[in-house]
Amino acid sequence: MSFVNHYVPPALQSSVLPDSELYGPDPYDINFAYPLHAEALENERVRVTPFVPAVHAKIYWETIGPLGTDIFRYFSSFHATLPAFLTFVERQYRRQPHEQFFVAIDKTRPDPAHPELGGSLAAILTMMNTVPQDLISEIGFIAVFPAFRHTHVARNMVGLLMRYLLELPSASPPGLGFRRVSWVAHPKNEPSLGLAKAMGFTREGHLRWLRVLPEALGAEGRTPREGDPLGDRKARDSVILSMCWDDWESGGKENVMAKMAK
Repeated sequence: MSFVNHYVPPALQSSVLPDSELYGPDPYDINFAYPLHAEALENERVRVTPFVPAVHAKIYWETIGPLGTDIFRYFSSFHATLPAFLTFVERQYRRQPHEQFFVAIDKTRPDPAHPELGGSLAAILTMMNTVPQDLISEIGFIAVFPAFRHTHVARNMVGLLMRYLLELPSASPPGLGFRRVSWVAHPKNEPSLGLAKAMGFTREGHLRWLRVLPEALGAEGRTPREGDPLGDRKARDSVILSMCWDDWESGGKENVMAKMAK
């Protein structure tokens, strides 16, 4: 039996989008496949809302840019410039209708320089790796800005996104009714693993060699074998945890609400 292989590799993308595309369309289209129930993503302390480059990018970069790789030590991607970061958001999130890039606003801490925010830009987090036909998604790319660590921000923003993903559409406030929400963290990222455990996620396993790392984050990676097709590019293991609908309805929701109220 004969066969052919006409595969042609896709054209390489530029590392950074043109300036005209970095901030998305105007007005900004979040291009999201799901209803964005704002009331489910806000409480008296924190509001979780889509990242809008024209509104949030400058504030984000003024805070994160000077930190270099420190805040992303246990991540699997790093963006050394604001255009590179905006390219990542545009390609990996805005153009993918089942993903969403969010910011968390701390409503308890006004920002006199940006009163339009209704508080201070405190963190980022995403809805990612969604499989709509299976009703599963992941909460990830979480970075709490240094001035807001060890406060109510992390618990509240994660709890609000969990509620939005796991509550049924018939609930009040309504959710998306997903069956499973995952959490994936570097095995050494104790703050992330601790937050997931506190919010009720169940540890399911340790996945080895899951992500190839950019060179800038290789310090926390594993060294591949000689002759590897990617050379000496290091990789990371990941711990995977989850909160499923039955966990949510068997005490998980009450635990999350209690953690947010602290």
